Amino acid sequence: MSAFVDEAQLNVRGGDGGAGCVSFRREGPVAYGGPNGGDGGKGGDVWIVADRNVASLLAFRDHPHRRAADGVHGKGKDLHGRRGEDLIVYVPEGTLARDMYTGEVLADLVNHGDKWLATEGGRGGRGNAKFLNNRRRAPSFAEQGEVGRERWLRLELKLMADVALVGFPNVGKSTFISAVSAAKPRIANYPFTTLEPHLGVVRIDDETEFVMADIPGLIEGASEGRGLGHQFLRHVERARVLCFLIDLAALDGVEPDDQLATLRRELGNYRSELLERPTLVVGTKTDSATAEAVAAWPHLSMSAVTMLNVRTVTGSLARLVAQARDTEPLEEATVIVRPEPEHAWVEQIGEGEYRVHGRAAERAVALNDVSSPESLSYIDERLAKLGVPRMLARAGATEGDVVWIAEFSFEYAPDL
Repeated sequence: MSAFVDEAQLNVRGGDGGAGCVSFRREGPVAYGGPNGGDGGKGGDVWIVADRNVASLLAFRDHPHRRAADGVHGKGKDLHGRRGEDLIVYVPEGTLARDMYTGEVLADLVNHGDKWLATEGGRGGRGNAKFLNNRRRAPSFAEQGEVGRERWLRLELKLMADVALVGFPNVGKSTFISAVSAAKPRIANYPFTTLEPHLGVVRIDDETEFVMADIPGLIEGASEGRGLGHQFLRHVERARVLCFLIDLAALDGVEPDDQLATLRRELGNYRSELLERPTLVVGTKTDSATAEAVAAWPHLSMSAVTMLNVRTVTGSLARLVAQARDTEPLEEATVIVRPEPEHAWVEQIGEGEYRVHGRAAERAVALNDVSSPESLSYIDERLAKLGVPRMLARAGATEGDVVWIAEFSFEYAPDL
């Protein structure tokens, strides 16, 4: 039996762009005709897509790395390299993606088919044919491919269910869901709790069915993180209907009314809007509770062992689910898009040391061969068009100071 995993780390990296080609036409007795080096292909992107056929995040527990394909290098005769294939990473519906280091929510993929561009592939380098101009008639350099972007993500799964069963440990949630669906959670007579949630489909008739989630038992203080409180409570967030299961036998000494009050308090402390959801309160274990306790109980009651009143409870839940489905708006995926600014800016990072930021400036250095005089001349042109020399002067840079652009550094000269 596969384990249920609802938290995982994921490393995604886009494919590297292909390098541009340096090539010249051969035309009879002419050794070097015009440049005809083709461009390299763009590296593949990594997309994360919600899929109802994926049950948990188990696939990432032992294999967290995912990388898209690289772009193909350009060739002579103006042949451009093929683009690298995108990589699609499938996750369960209800998966939340955070930046692993900052904790910022980047995407919340709720419905089947929701997708998010997790990281981009590197841009392909331009071949030398792209650098032909009136001043540069025979460019002997081309751009390298851009390295694909990489990031670490933290994935969290919030189960998508119509009904969430909420109750203390050993209240009978697992017995109930196994009695009304095909879910087979491990069941035993001990005062402990299921360690992982289970989903089951409850079918009332040919037209009526709903998904039920057996949420691991809550304890007092769960909203403050006691036990595995936060890990379990987040699975309640997506449920349309909450079903409070209350142990009428009170074998652990907690009276039914106190159980219900504690469960409501923990949900309210965790997220107050959960108490506004449609709810059904059901007493359990009528087969082992005293007749007085059952008679005094003002809500529905049942026994999942003898099946007494089980159909009544599932019918009531089906009606609440139908009402909730009719009235709730469709929850849409949340995707945070933070485009990087293309313009350049300068930051002083130390005494006599500066860093140039901005994707355009970083690309000018990263994509070109800094060991080639002709390529260095082109880098100077690009930085001058971005206004980098002027910004360095305004920032107070003086001759001999160190300037960083990405991983490349050079000594500043005012006549750059």
